[in-house]
Formats: sequence, structure tokens, C-alpha cells
Amino acid sequence: MFENLTERLQKAIKNIRGYGKITEDNIGDILREVRLALLEADVNYQVVKEFTNNVKEKALGEEVRKSLSPSEMFVKILKDELLQLLGEKKDGLILDEKLTIIILVGLQGSGKTTTIGKLGNHLRKKNKKNPLFIACDVYRPAAIDQLKQLGKELNIHVYEEGVGNPVEIAKKGIEYAKDNNNDTVLIDTAGRLHINDELMEELNQIKETVNPQEILLVIDSMMGQDAINVIKGFNEKLTLTGTILTKLDSDTRGGVALSVRHLTEVPIKFVGISEKLDGLTDFDPNRMVSRILGEGDILSLIEKAEEVIDQEEAKNIAQKLNKGKFDFEDFLLQLKQIKKLGSVENIIKMLPGASKLGLNKINIDPKQMARIEAIVLSMTKEERRNPTILKANRKIRIAKGSGTSVQEVNRLIAQFEQMQKMMKMMKSGNLKFPFS
Repeated sequence: MFENLTERLQKAIKNIRGYGKITEDNIGDILREVRLALLEADVNYQVVKEFTNNVKEKALGEEVRKSLSPSEMFVKILKDELLQLLGEKKDGLILDEKLTIIILVGLQGSGKTTTIGKLGNHLRKKNKKNPLFIACDVYRPAAIDQLKQLGKELNIHVYEEGVGNPVEIAKKGIEYAKDNNNDTVLIDTAGRLHINDELMEELNQIKETVNPQEILLVIDSMMGQDAINVIKGFNEKLTLTGTILTKLDSDTRGGVALSVRHLTEVPIKFVGISEKLDGLTDFDPNRMVSRILGEGDILSLIEKAEEVIDQEEAKNIAQKLNKGKFDFEDFLLQLKQIKKLGSVENIIKMLPGASKLGLNKINIDPKQMARIEAIVLSMTKEERRNPTILKANRKIRIAKGSGTSVQEVNRLIAQFEQMQKMMKMMKSGNLKFPFS
């Protein structure tokens, strides 16, 4: 997400570093670059106009003129104005101590039912909640089956009555939650257009019956600027408490995220970052701005690591590294831990300074990672623990077993041996880094 915008903004920032001071003449060229960057990212024209006018006014202000580093001040202005667009603080869910009721609404095909699964999983892991899904989409034949399948995968119960009155199903589902010690209820509703008065009235009836803490609109970020009208339409009829932007990881432009809050005053509460059931994350304006400006998002990476990485395994590997001992068994464990974090490209993009070094453009073939894993898995336990016994016959067997070549096996072993040498040098303190 935001790859193109980040690249263009960094170009503008790089250009301004060549100026001793910011003037009326040179700021025009920089702002033209910023304007184009935002428009190409599919940010609403009205938002772009306001944004660039505000940046210009502040960049030519007294504070910047007195600044020893105009470029750093310009970056600060960009950051502050982007935060104004996205909302200066994180808008979390309103959670009730006894029972939190959340209704998810949206257009057909917005990914609403899948998002319910992701949100239920998120609330259980992060907030230690015991959620219940209520199936109120009685119009789409496969909707209830889809929700039940998600519930089965996540071990979360689904309350459903098949085809019936959605208002009554929601009401009975709430009673079921109270009787079964569920502290969070997620209600799946049928996809509908905001201009369909009859179906919107049905949502209002559900709202009045269950009195939810949250009404969240699930919207596909790939819709671009059409999303603004949809949000406004739903908000006028229901008074939304927030939105969930799905497929933000698939949208390299990401402009809708920069327009939604400013034009609708409806906060973004979550964003979809992958198709997996753990692919939902809190929307944090500060972290998002850091990513847009190419500063990475190390805090989100740490949080993700804490969620998915086995702490005991990580501790054991760290102890082995500290002792200078590291074998293919440990290497295999590390590969599995990295895979839990998502694609290597996405991990790299979250590292500070990655875009400045061009690392955000690296494409790592997942097939290559799979081949490495296959080679290690084709080794016996003895071979993984003692790589020195890997002679010619063993390498031929491993290559055949992994569907690779002996050359690939040799290459992996050579890289592994090089890594072992570096670890021993680090332990002995003989490894010197430039500029250290």
C-alpha cells in the first residue's frame, strides 16, 4: 500500500534538501510534485487542494524561515498535515465490560462476512474476548454457510436460524450470547445499496432492537473515490461509528484512506492487510503516516511478531546464537517463524529506511523460499543437526527428495556455513562493521 505515493513524496523531499531556504519560487515546484503524488494515489481533488494550500502556508511561515533545516521542517509539516487528514489519534472500538454488540454493514461483495471472521479472531487474540457470530444475512444463499465455515475454522460459535426475520434473529442471538457467557457479538448483515430504503430500514430496526456499541461499514478500498459516497450514504441512514477498509494491502495507491476521514468525519477503525484470518489490524494514523513517508512501521512489526512467534522457540534460538551454535534444525524453525509474519517483502517495507535504500522494491520469489524449505526438510534429523556429514551421496539424495538440483543444495550449504562463521566471529568479537 502507498508504494507510489511514498516514492513521489520522497522525491519531493529529496529536492527540497537542495535548497538553502524555502521561498515562494521554489516551493511551487515541490508542491506540484506533492500534488501529483496525491492525485495519482487517488486522493480526492478537494482534499489535495486543501492539503497543498495548508502545506504552502506553513512552509512559507516565520517558523520555517528561522529554521536551520528547512527540509526537516518541511517533512514535519507534511507529517502534521497527513495526520490532520487521517485523524490525529487512533479510534479504537467501544468495548462494553459486559456485552459489546457490533453490527457490520456494507455493499454486496465488500468482504463483510470474511471481515467478521477476521474481527472476531482479532478481538479474541488482542482483547481476550469470547465472541459470538450472528448470521443475519438471510438473502444470500451461501452467506450463512460461509459464516459457519469461518466459525468452525476459528472455533467461534455461530448463532443462525437459516432463512427468517433478521431483526428477530439478531434479538434471539443477543439473548443466546447472554445465556452462554459471550462478551462480544458480531452481527453479519446482508449486503445492500445505501439507496435501497427498504433494506436500510431493516438495518435501522436491527440497530434499534439490539442497541449496538458499534456500527462498522466494511468497504473495499479498491473502490477508490466511490467509497466516499457509499460512506456518506450509509452514515446518513445509520450514523456509523467507523469503517473497515478491506484490501488496503492490494491497493498500491491507498488514496481512499487519505480522503475518508476528512470528507465524511467517519473514523477508520481497521484495515485489511491480507486475505488470511489474521489479516486485520487497528488503523493507527501515526503509524500509517510513517509508512507513507517511508519511515517504516517497526512497532506494528514488533506487535505482529509478539502475536505469532513462539517466544520459547525464539528464546532457545537466541541462546544457541549466543553460544555460536546454530544448525539446520534451528534454521528450519526460523523459516517457519518468518512465514508467520507474512511475506518477506511486507516485512522489509515495515523496516525504517527501507524505501530510502530501495529495499521496498525487492521482489522475493516465494517459490525460492519453498525450495530452501524443501531442501532442509529432505535432510534427515542427523544431517540437519550435523551438516558436516553432508557429502556427495547425501546431497544427491536430498536434491532428488526436494525436487531441486545438487547445485542448489551446495549453494544453501555454503550460505549456511558462511552464516555460521559470521556468528562465531560475532561471539568472539572479531567481526568489525564499517563506521562502527
